Amino acid sequence: MMNEEKEYLPKSVMSIHAHPDDQEFSIGGTLAKWAANGCEIISVVITSGDAGSNHPEHDSRYKPVLANIREAEQLAANETLGIGTTLFLRQPDGELEPTIPLRKEITKLIRQYKPEVVLTGDPQGLFYGNGYINHPDHRAAAQLALYATFPSAGSRLLFADLLEDGYEPHNVSRVYIHGSEKPDTWVDISGQIDQKIDALKKHVSQVGDWKDMEKVIRDWAAEDGKEKGFAFAEAYKVMILQQQEEEKPEN
Repeated sequence: MMNEEKEYLPKSVMSIHAHPDDQEFSIGGTLAKWAANGCEIISVVITSGDAGSNHPEHDSRYKPVLANIREAEQLAANETLGIGTTLFLRQPDGELEPTIPLRKEITKLIRQYKPEVVLTGDPQGLFYGNGYINHPDHRAAAQLALYATFPSAGSRLLFADLLEDGYEPHNVSRVYIHGSEKPDTWVDISGQIDQKIDALKKHVSQVGDWKDMEKVIRDWAAEDGKEKGFAFAEAYKVMILQQQEEEKPEN
């Protein structure tokens, strides 16, 4: 963990992602581990995944039905991980853009819940390997999360009308960015890999027919774990925006 002598365990975090199941694929093990250590976790899901079906019988009338299904799946997954608060922003799936009004909404949530850590994806991740083009919603969600965290959440006169509603500035201490080509931090999830997979299985509408899903997730986590000799890990680029009081060196 970034050459730290002891493992960093935050007291409160906010996970910000585009779709139901995004966090289970990427950071589910980390969240399960932190939750088990008493961390308060807020899960922000920007869209409800209402475009997540290619079934030939489904048309636009099915979108609200699918949104309800996927929200219920996310709630079940979050319960499996130990997440206490889930917020659905219900933006259109597949049409997400990093607009100023939406950044303001996420800024308000960060000021309201005051997380120590924000976790999100890498907005620069366009390609992964030779077979996956990153979903544009993933990149938009990551950009929204990063710029809401900094500078918006901590800058008093950015979205100054939030002050009138009682949302005082809040400075997030760290941002954990998954999907980075050059990670610098690895969280050992060897004890949480089964919990991560169990949470992902709650997204039946998306992974129900994926026969080798469990093997793929284990292979990905094992590959990430090699860097530090962990059986399974999740990898991040971590931005340290400010030190907590208990971490600051004495004068």
